[in-house]
Amino acid sequence: MSLLRKKRIFYILMIFIAVFGLFTLRILWIQSRSAFKEITAGGRTINEMAVRQREEGIELDSGRGNFVDRNGHSLTGEVIWVPVLFPVNKLPENIVLQRMAKLLHTTTEQIEQKWSGLKKPYIWPESNKEEGIPLQLSQLDSEQWSLEKAEGFEVLPYVSRYSNETSGSQWLGYVSQRPDVIRKMQAGSKKNRSLPLTMLVGAAGLERTFDQFLRGIGSTRASFTVDGQGRPLPGIGTRVTTKDSRYYPLQIKTTIDQHIQQGIEKLTEEANMEEGAIVVLDANSGDVVSMVSRPFYNPRHIELQGGNWSNHAVKVAVPGSIFKTVIAAAALEEKVTNPKEVFHCSGHYDKYGLSCWKEGGHGDITLEEGFAKSCNIVFATLGERLTASSITLTASKLGLGQKIGWHDTSFLDGESFWQIDQEEAGTVFSKDTSVDGGVLAQTALGQRDVMVSPLQAANLVVTLLHGGKVTSPRLVSEIDFKDGMSMFNFPVQTMTSPYGQISQRTAGVLLSWMREVVTDGTGASLQGASWNLAGKSGTAEVVKGDKSLNNQWFIGYGPIENPRYAVAVLVQNRPLGSPHQGVALFRRTMDLLASEESSLNIKK
Repeated sequence: MSLLRKKRIFYILMIFIAVFGLFTLRILWIQSRSAFKEITAGGRTINEMAVRQREEGIELDSGRGNFVDRNGHSLTGEVIWVPVLFPVNKLPENIVLQRMAKLLHTTTEQIEQKWSGLKKPYIWPESNKEEGIPLQLSQLDSEQWSLEKAEGFEVLPYVSRYSNETSGSQWLGYVSQRPDVIRKMQAGSKKNRSLPLTMLVGAAGLERTFDQFLRGIGSTRASFTVDGQGRPLPGIGTRVTTKDSRYYPLQIKTTIDQHIQQGIEKLTEEANMEEGAIVVLDANSGDVVSMVSRPFYNPRHIELQGGNWSNHAVKVAVPGSIFKTVIAAAALEEKVTNPKEVFHCSGHYDKYGLSCWKEGGHGDITLEEGFAKSCNIVFATLGERLTASSITLTASKLGLGQKIGWHDTSFLDGESFWQIDQEEAGTVFSKDTSVDGGVLAQTALGQRDVMVSPLQAANLVVTLLHGGKVTSPRLVSEIDFKDGMSMFNFPVQTMTSPYGQISQRTAGVLLSWMREVVTDGTGASLQGASWNLAGKSGTAEVVKGDKSLNNQWFIGYGPIENPRYAVAVLVQNRPLGSPHQGVALFRRTMDLLASEESSLNIKK
């Protein structure tokens, strides 16, 4: 081949490569027009993808569903106004910083120090000691600042899940970052594989049991746009992006009355109650109206080791004499006694080292009187007449020795679903206990292995009011879509013991005896309360460390003419011989409920 021919082929090849290259670049440019849309800001043309790469965002709302009380008042998800700093290369003039310092309750030096080193958006905190708690501004402050000009600083609406206060609402629980839980969800379901490991999930309480309904479909974020040199882009400013949906996030309606809840929490504060719980149930439905646990917890500051997040209302404790209600029911059902049988109480049982709380004893006393005056000798005697089986069966018929909160085995793909978190079942006799006369006598006094939760104790009263029918207390009544339409209703639920239920007659007898506790027995201090009340007191000796202490109980209902509420009060670890705080708090709780009812009637 001649040299000339070789040159022609070379030039033709070069021309082809050049044309092909131009064609390829043209195709790439056309494709890039859709992916890299140009926008104009401040007279400059900027590639949108480059802008997006320089947007620094902050989450204003996680999109998680919220809880409301039975009257629709919000329990989570309060919208507050918070100050946000976005990273910029140049801070505002000093006069603007001075106005900011006044707004943020700080100094210009602190603002400059924090702002100049920012790599990502920063919500100004309530104090230097509480970096995670946003400074909450007033509506007036937010409106006035909207007239200011400070590039990179905004006052934005922020959804605060909880207030920064302590409360006795451990039933609500808290959320936390749980990468282990997210990974488990991702492994179990394809639809969960996009969930970020930093997402907050329910760790306790209703936040945990209803977590799958609360996750939402996406967050609301605010972004401030800068160019490649960190300069704010005029005309763009702060952008807020969210996923709008007619249905989500969901709203979960609880059975709690927040006003009553807060009122009872205040009562426990005023009484200096250190440890225990107060449970208020609706006498008709069995719903939880209020559930206060002491000590209080702060859902924003969970100390796992401290245990304040634990719900004492569903944890079991030694019940003492309130368990005599079960023994009386068993004795009447088994017909080992009758209400008018006369016992003799000398103050000592003469065996097992047992004695009556009343020095010198009650003398001759009937079963009916023995219940009202809580005579230990009467009930130790009945305990020995009964069998372990009859006591256990009667306890089961009254909802003890088992979890009683609302549950369903088919609600979620055949899995057991329990509304109430942390609930304990309690015991009557330990599996390892060899039952003899002494064990039966001690059990009859609510000691030995017997363990009952305040929720169970309050529900026992509801069971008697329902003629022996056991209800399953609800904490949640329904789940609603964002637009208010109902997604799911949780019906009032009753439980059936495999052993049946106690008779209506026995239930009626026990209710009348509870009234005698107030008129002629250990609850005499309740006379003169706003309502006519009925109930049963209890004191159980417990050992904590090297100290002997008392659990003080009172359970009951009111008003007796038309029962509206059943209440259980447990004050734990009180010094021996101290005044019975359980009775006093029962009265104050009932007076508060009577006042609430009166206010409602006036409004009607």
